[in-house]
Amino acid sequence: MTLPRGFVVELDRHARVVDGGRALLGGHPTRLLRLTPRARRLLDGRSLRVRDAASALLADRLLDTGLAHPVADSLPAPADPRCTVVVPVRDRPRQLARLLRSIGTDHPVIVVDDASRHPAAVAAVTAAHGARLVALTANVGPAGARNAGLRLVTTPYVVFADSDVVLDPDTVPTLLRHFADPRVAMAVPRITGLPGPAASWIERYENSRSSLDLGARPAPVRPGTPVSWASSACVVARVDALGEGFDAGMRVGEDVDLCWRLVAEGRRVRYEPAVRAAHEHRARLGDWLRRKAFYGTGAQPLAERHPESVAPVVLAPWSVAFAAALLCGRRWSAPAAAGVLGVVTVRIARKLGGTRYPYRLAVRLTGNGALATLAQTGALLTRHWWPLTAVGCALSHRVRRATAVAALADVALEYRHDQATLDPLRYGLARRLDDLAYGAGVWFSALRARSVAALLPRVTR
Repeated sequence: MTLPRGFVVELDRHARVVDGGRALLGGHPTRLLRLTPRARRLLDGRSLRVRDAASALLADRLLDTGLAHPVADSLPAPADPRCTVVVPVRDRPRQLARLLRSIGTDHPVIVVDDASRHPAAVAAVTAAHGARLVALTANVGPAGARNAGLRLVTTPYVVFADSDVVLDPDTVPTLLRHFADPRVAMAVPRITGLPGPAASWIERYENSRSSLDLGARPAPVRPGTPVSWASSACVVARVDALGEGFDAGMRVGEDVDLCWRLVAEGRRVRYEPAVRAAHEHRARLGDWLRRKAFYGTGAQPLAERHPESVAPVVLAPWSVAFAAALLCGRRWSAPAAAGVLGVVTVRIARKLGGTRYPYRLAVRLTGNGALATLAQTGALLTRHWWPLTAVGCALSHRVRRATAVAALADVALEYRHDQATLDPLRYGLARRLDDLAYGAGVWFSALRARSVAALLPRVTR
């Protein structure tokens, strides 16, 4: 399966062209890709258009390594763009009507009523918008409801849209362009909050820091990368790639499981933030906390199905040594941590041998790795392992100090990054409640399953 002529990719914003164009540095995990003279000529600045077999091969390689991403608006539309929209719903007729209005009449729509308590209201909305209704007699959950709709789809593509989202007119057409890549099985948009004034401070926080919002940069969806999963709130997928669809035995995390299964099969899943689906975030504190904890309970089922992909943090051996030295909080901690970074810098520079400035590049890469290590260590203390952190804080002033630094640094960095419309105090409170609720869900699922698989860090080279 090769990329078609006219397919355009652009280098990732973090990818660096080094040695006058003789090599590329970046991707996930970070690597140095040396280019042959012929390959260098194929690149036009930071973009590449597929014109022949050689350019198709290079573009495919750049996509595989995460060094480049497709330029969606430059991709050819699929020859057969027909798709069917499947909407799982349980009650919520107001939200369903809003979604169906945004979908319009260009595509057939299947509404799967997952045993609503008031089915007549759902049936009336469905009929008013000319959609097909499938009424289930027993509640099977979102995964089972989507599968029930999927079995009735006869078009090449399917759109899964939750009832609490609203689709922009260009969302589905743009995502369909990604299927010009024959390896793409699924494409997802950015999930943002509904436009308009927020009803509460929690909703304002969600609008800037929703768990469903995966950021403003395009990315491949792969475990162990910055975008390691994608929400099923809005998905466009190739029907023949889905098989039986979602795991109906999962009430949470079924979207993550499907992404990871497709990737394991050699398929690609693309995240395209150029288009959006607006999501109705929870505005009440209690509802919001319960939802965050519910998300956390998905960690253990995922750990059972994908033990190699689920870990609260993924660290290299040197990262463990670096973080451990700092957490000890002794006089020797800073020199020891600096020594670890020095050794790592030298090792990376040797791997970059042959480039023009190996040590300059190595210092940059080591610094980025150190920052990532600090961020992951902070997440362990304040999110994934907070019950252990609470015990440690009661027993040790060093743990209290490390936790305070991690919590404050997290708020300071993320507040600026998110450009939040909420004041720093309430933003910081929401951040901590977010972490506490999610972590509680992870621990609850681990205790219920009598397994710590979802809590164990992964150390890898």
